[in-house]
Amino acid sequence: MAGRLAAATLACTVGAVPLLTSGTASAAVPVVSGPFAGTVALSNCSGSLVRGPWTRDADRALVLTNGHCLETGMPPAGKVIVDRPSSRAFRLLAPGGDHDLGTLTATRIEYATMTDTDVTVYRLRSTYAQIRRKYGISALRLSDTRPRAGTRIRVVSGYWRKTYSCGLDGFVYRMREAGWTWKDSLRYTSECATIAGTSGSPILDARTRQVIGVNNTGNEDGERCTLNNPCEVARDGTVTIRKGIGYGQQTYLLARCLGRGSDVVLGGSCRLPRPASR
Repeated sequence: MAGRLAAATLACTVGAVPLLTSGTASAAVPVVSGPFAGTVALSNCSGSLVRGPWTRDADRALVLTNGHCLETGMPPAGKVIVDRPSSRAFRLLAPGGDHDLGTLTATRIEYATMTDTDVTVYRLRSTYAQIRRKYGISALRLSDTRPRAGTRIRVVSGYWRKTYSCGLDGFVYRMREAGWTWKDSLRYTSECATIAGTSGSPILDARTRQVIGVNNTGNEDGERCTLNNPCEVARDGTVTIRKGIGYGQQTYLLARCLGRGSDVVLGGSCRLPRPASR
């Protein structure tokens, strides 16, 4: 999946704006912007520093990537992981993507699954305020609104330090790859020819720069519903194969499930899959 799955398994300009701080004053660097601001690189995938609609600066920061990028291996269909300890490291990219600013470290896997979607959320040791104060980097904001077809998007890979620009071609009712099935997936126009290592890249609305999805796969060989060759399944069961086309998973449902303290709050109005024990 965007290597895509096999690659993940093997590996287990600057514009100054006022810096918001709380408490005592510090020698903070200015907040900066650029095409790679807010992105990270993993050992086997790409990712991004994200925050939800109700996140506070004092909350522990979150990193978003794919479920199939987990350091423990790809979760089987039906598996949902919550609150599992993790010490995974992430390289925080400079806004221009030309070097690393530093290393961020996780304390736990907040949420991960490859059921209905393909997502992992890591909780970091640092808060959003601490990261912004030290590196001048603000987190990318998760949109809580379902995107529209035709939206211009950018897929930003921290692993390859490369940006893909294209359009949101449409939505896939069900997408199947090997033993996994995903719902309401995003399909790109052909310009976003993502490759292995781009898994977990944030999909940004080119106008607002909010995160509307997470890149996860593409059909490499024209095969039908096999590993690294997802197929589209319509409501009537019709299967369509689009060789060379890339796909991602929407994240507005994740944004709506983020509560106080950046916790993923399952149940109630949250429509993310829950662990079987819950």
